[in-house]
Amino acid sequence: MNWEEVKRDVIAYSRQIGIDKIGFASAEPFTELKQRLIAQQQLNYQSGFEEADLEKRTNPALLLPGAQSIISIALAYPSKLKDAPKSKRGERRGIFCRASWGQDYHHVLRDRLQKLEHYLQERLPSAELQSMVDTGELSDRAVAERAGIGWSGKNCSIITPEFGSYVYLGEMITNIPFPPDTPIEDGCGTCNKCIEVCPTGALVQGGQLNAQKCIAFLTQTKGFLPDEYREKIGNRLYGCDTCQTVCPKNKGIDFHNHPEMEPDPELAKPLLRPLLTIGNKEFKEKYGPMSGSWRGKKPIQRNAILALAHYKDETAVPDLIGVLCNDPRPVLRGTAAWALGKIGAPDTGDVLEKAKSAETDEDVLKEIEKGLSLLQNR
Repeated sequence: MNWEEVKRDVIAYSRQIGIDKIGFASAEPFTELKQRLIAQQQLNYQSGFEEADLEKRTNPALLLPGAQSIISIALAYPSKLKDAPKSKRGERRGIFCRASWGQDYHHVLRDRLQKLEHYLQERLPSAELQSMVDTGELSDRAVAERAGIGWSGKNCSIITPEFGSYVYLGEMITNIPFPPDTPIEDGCGTCNKCIEVCPTGALVQGGQLNAQKCIAFLTQTKGFLPDEYREKIGNRLYGCDTCQTVCPKNKGIDFHNHPEMEPDPELAKPLLRPLLTIGNKEFKEKYGPMSGSWRGKKPIQRNAILALAHYKDETAVPDLIGVLCNDPRPVLRGTAAWALGKIGAPDTGDVLEKAKSAETDEDVLKEIEKGLSLLQNR
């Protein structure tokens, strides 16, 4: 079998089904990555969302016995929101990160990988294949780097020469001996913009991220947000794009290659106040198709409260009082109490004192005290 010829055919077919870039890597263990992951664990820099078994994360043969190569794919997503609605007084808006615009990318990439699987199985009936996207065991970025899709930037994203870092990644382990591609040389050079502007200092150094401090991670947590990060969230409802938007390699990059990735401006940048009382059914109908909804509505509602505090939006005070007095979830009641103190509208002290007398949850009571303290220190 002429594997170079098969590889060329696979590349041609990938373009037909809407894969923007494809690369091929060996299925050798990722030994260097393993050492980095061990260090990350020791430093407690991991988010906890990752696969816990480091052997599975770094040895493709454990996921597919007889693995010989890995196919890496990349799909470019939009970076600019057309007809973006304006956030204005009384109608403040939050923002979902670009990677959450449009249809959930997991579904989009799985569709492309499934088509690629069917093609390979028809062409090579003995082919054994194992595909994954984001939530799989392997590191998408490590595979993409080895496959020559792009280099691993200081912002911990894969940066491609063609599409910048605005790409979704997926991979397929195979028992096919595809000739590997050559990794791309690092293109970051002496640039440190992403490290310098990271809002929480989560980028410890080039290529090393403390996920526990990363806003993209923090927006997905479900508990009370630590005090030191509340004001740094800004109006972000899910994710953070700062380390990408400042990257010189992303300047002028904006691809609209895939209809299913096109964002609805009203969902990508929604009004904040309606989010506080949105029901489960409406939330699933509106936001369910977006990847940013995977943790449910509670983190997004908490972040919406923090965003209203960020704007010091007095028009939202009645909504926040409603959450404080009526929401059954302590995290939202407590965050609303803190936000009311932050906004500092007239009579807020009376509202907080009344809520304090009726509240039984210790965590919420602490947040009410924080709100009262903010009022006193204005």
